[in-house]
Amino acid sequence: MRKGFVFVFIIGFVWIFSGCSSWDAGGAKKEAENITIHIGIQQSLGPLLLAKEKGWFEKEFKKEGVKVKWTEFQSGPPHFEAMASNNLDFGVVGNSPVISAQAANIAFKEISKSSDGLKGDAILVPKGSKIKDLKDLKGKKIAVAKGSSGFNFLYEALEHAGLKASDVEMIQLQPDEAQAAFDTRKVDAWAIWEPYISYETIKNKAKVLADGETLNVYSPGFIIARSDFTEEHPDLTVRFLKVYEKARRWQNEHFDEAVSIYAKAKKLDEKVVARSLRNNPPLNEPITDDIIKAQQKTADFQYSQKVIKTKIDTSKVVDNQYIKKALQELKKEGEDKNG
Repeated sequence: MRKGFVFVFIIGFVWIFSGCSSWDAGGAKKEAENITIHIGIQQSLGPLLLAKEKGWFEKEFKKEGVKVKWTEFQSGPPHFEAMASNNLDFGVVGNSPVISAQAANIAFKEISKSSDGLKGDAILVPKGSKIKDLKDLKGKKIAVAKGSSGFNFLYEALEHAGLKASDVEMIQLQPDEAQAAFDTRKVDAWAIWEPYISYETIKNKAKVLADGETLNVYSPGFIIARSDFTEEHPDLTVRFLKVYEKARRWQNEHFDEAVSIYAKAKKLDEKVVARSLRNNPPLNEPITDDIIKAQQKTADFQYSQKVIKTKIDTSKVVDNQYIKKALQELKKEGEDKNG
């Protein structure tokens, strides 16, 4: 009886061991099959939307059994609420939302610069408006999405004009609500980004009162990632950036076709799309010291204006390792392909 027990024990041990070995052999794939990558997207036009329309992220991650889920946002700040609750892994946002998120101690990284944003943000006034100069905004109603890049640009513009935030009435509205208010003249001006700028100036003859070019203010955009995701899945983070870069290059090489895809996806006039893309051309590159300094200046300005309550070091959320590796791998793949 004792021998029988030992025999059963050995067989059981062998079964468990062999089961573990077989799990280890396919463990990485099984783990990958349980992963869903959550990507946030706004109304903005660019490589992220192009890749979404063409299914490139789904195709790339399917190789590892990884699923992709998309979530649409009206502006940048809600991205970080989703990241804070582990419901978002990647997104593309403007310069101000990342500052607010860092000040709120949300765990994320800026893994690439997606745009310089020199003409990506502007303050618009309706056709025929009596507002001719930034100083004329005093006492006026201005629509803006709180915490967005347009929000920061508005503060910069007011300071440039020698005005305070208290000198105007800020109407906190997300873009869809703000557009309706602007078109029906329930507000006097609108601090907003592309493609809304191009739409309003082309379709409704709105006037650009000021943009980053006229004020020499950069509003860079960033590809962001949830910190825990990048640490747990560095290879998938690199792959994300490679797909994004593929879409960016495709847009540049097939500009007219990309315009048609965006116009159809967002039900926009192709003239609006083309101008929007030219005003804010996409990038996908390491975040430079100059951009970090520009971000620090913006963060310090927001702290002085009490927009954020904590003084921050903007370099702490920059992590260029993934974009550098992505670009290196793409370069090598190109060299291998060309012999």
